[in-house]
Amino acid sequence: MVKIYLSKLLGERKLTQNDLAQMTGIRPTTIGEIYHELIQRINIDHIDKICKALGCTISELMEYVPDDHSGRNSSQPVHKRKRYSTF
Repeated sequence: MVKIYLSKLLGERKLTQNDLAQMTGIRPTTIGEIYHELIQRINIDHIDKICKALGCTISELMEYVPDDHSGRNSSQPVHKRKRYSTF
């Protein structure tokens, strides 16, 4: 899954979601969905605008975190990609 740290970044900078919407021109509803990690897809242009406005990098804004598979039934097989030799 991808974790979005917009709430943390805004808190550190003492900015509101509305402040960011005004700074970036992104709709407040979209900012709210990103803030609450409800968004399913994020526009690359929005990432660019948010990073510019907050003076942060993409890695400070979001991070890939592997899913926790502890709830998976252990009897189910784990499918792995075959590796082929490059020789």
